Amino acid sequence: MKKIINKKVYDTEKATLVAEYSNGLPSSDFRHVYEDLYITKSGQFFLHAQGGPLTKYSESEGNLTWGIETIILLSKDEAYEWLEEHDKIEAIEKYFGDVIQEG
Repeated sequence: MKKIINKKVYDTEKATLVAEYSNGLPSSDFRHVYEDLYITKSGQFFLHAQGGPLTKYSESEGNLTWGIETIILLSKDEAYEWLEEHDKIEAIEKYFGDVIQEG
């Protein structure tokens, strides 16, 4: 997917995939969510997200609601939080090794 935000192009085919998440539901389920975290060559994180009509990735008009696919820019802190929330340990160590420490 490709999207232009603030005159900058974010392209899933040119960025590096950092981690993937799925809630395990098939795309035919109205509650399905797929999220892929990417980083660009310039260091900008973004989320390529898609979901069904019963998810936060939906749009409505009148009494119709449908799932969408979108790109969402994330700050470095937001990307870290996303990785931690989804237990993506290897990606945290690779991209945020300088900010984590032994407990």
